[in-house]
Amino acid sequence: MLYFSRWKVTAILLTIFVALVVLIPNYLSSDQIKSYWPSWLPGRQVVLGLDLQGGVYLLYQVDVNDYKQKRLKSLEGDIRQAMRDEPRIGYTGLGIQGDVVQMKVRDADKFDEAAKRLRNLLTPLSTGALGGVAVTEFQLDQGSDGLMRLGFSEAGLDKRLGTVVQQSIEVIRRRVDQMGAVEPSIQRQGSDRILVEAPGEKDPARLKNIIGRTAQMTFHLVDLNVSPEEAAKGNLPPGEILLKQKEAGGIPMVVDETPLMTGEDLTDAQTSFQSQTNEPVVSFRLSTSGARKFAQVTSDNVGRLFAIVLDDEIISAPRINEPITQGSGQISGHFTVETANDLAVLLRAGALPAKLSVAEERTVGPGLGADSIAAGERAAMIGTVAVVIFMLAAYGLFGVFANVALVVNLILIMAIITILQATLTLPGIAGIVLTMGMAVDSNVLIYERIREEQRLGRSPVSAIDAGFRRAFGTILDANITTLIAAIVLFQMGSGPVKGFAVTHVIGIVTTMFTAITFTRLVVATWVRYRRPSVVPL
Repeated sequence: MLYFSRWKVTAILLTIFVALVVLIPNYLSSDQIKSYWPSWLPGRQVVLGLDLQGGVYLLYQVDVNDYKQKRLKSLEGDIRQAMRDEPRIGYTGLGIQGDVVQMKVRDADKFDEAAKRLRNLLTPLSTGALGGVAVTEFQLDQGSDGLMRLGFSEAGLDKRLGTVVQQSIEVIRRRVDQMGAVEPSIQRQGSDRILVEAPGEKDPARLKNIIGRTAQMTFHLVDLNVSPEEAAKGNLPPGEILLKQKEAGGIPMVVDETPLMTGEDLTDAQTSFQSQTNEPVVSFRLSTSGARKFAQVTSDNVGRLFAIVLDDEIISAPRINEPITQGSGQISGHFTVETANDLAVLLRAGALPAKLSVAEERTVGPGLGADSIAAGERAAMIGTVAVVIFMLAAYGLFGVFANVALVVNLILIMAIITILQATLTLPGIAGIVLTMGMAVDSNVLIYERIREEQRLGRSPVSAIDAGFRRAFGTILDANITTLIAAIVLFQMGSGPVKGFAVTHVIGIVTTMFTAITFTRLVVATWVRYRRPSVVPL
């Protein structure tokens, strides 16, 4: 049937009307004009990408060596504890040698028991694909002379690094979101890299400082019986380390190496002000288990200094005057409001599992973004005008119908991008321009089919109906294959490729709607009122 029922016509027109309403906020230029826009109507605007509005491009790389050393240090402590379990096993030379932790068992009769305890430390990470073989992070190399080495397995290290990258992405996302950045793009690149794009970010240095800090917070007891000068010469008691203070001229302090608590026990951190000095401080709250642990630590160590360490630097070392049982406290360190806010953001978001180094950094200015928008608009305008002229020259009145559908198609594309809050990039504009050219392909197929049907002697209504009906299969096949390719680009691509794929996928869907439904409605309306004896094609 060529004609539409009333409810179908209403649905089509309502869809176009809603799309127009969604688009209007994009053209409300000033805040004063925006204030008149009703709050109950859609108010979102198109999110512009880094290349269109400027911003920060940061490519981070996971410091694999730092992560490996941390894991080996932790493994060394686990081995020491395993050998101390009853019955104790005597050993010598426990330490890190390159990428392995090694030790030598003294008693030959204890070799098997020591190996058994070490194997218990090899926690499976996953099940292998072949034969159900477990993948472990470490593997044991046992010598006949009692020398035992625990080092990374290749499969285990790869899996651990994948987990580290994914955890880092989540931490970075929380940090950037809490800074208030608009629609940041954070994604994995390769095996050990993370790409961060923050469109519109005006303070790249602060963003880089927030993202790049490991923010590993620990709490240590201070040992005042050991002179920092002697400790600097290497005269450190076992189990203690020397850390410098952020304030007090960087004077170092000797603290216990094993932390009493870590930042994992924190549940919240907010900026506040000291009542006496009105200086900015960071107030923190502990979890239930952390509060119990904190109460026990402060009860057992009244009168001692308690160092709060962030990334191996003491930011505060208050004295414990009385047990702290309420599960909260304050971190002071001569902060400004901004540095206190940044520290609170870091503590709330959590620590990175490994250090990150900047592999590539770019800052795109808003002027360059404005030039890109202007160039994209010119390209879109030239492409659209060329298509419009061609359709008018080739199909006359029906070319006008195709051009009206082209405008509706563009409205729908931009409305869907606005609703989905998809980021519009310069390659995305290229995708829209390509869609404009491909959109009329469907009309060309339909019109040529109508011409063929009319040459076979069909009446105008019959020829038009057959043209739309018989061209439908060809249009559907062509768009589905293109849609599959665009979806693959979106899934497998990144950055510019993904930006192109987003608008292309949306354009294919809207093209199907405008070519098959909207154009048919326009042609059917024209036929109903003009009753043509010949189709002007």
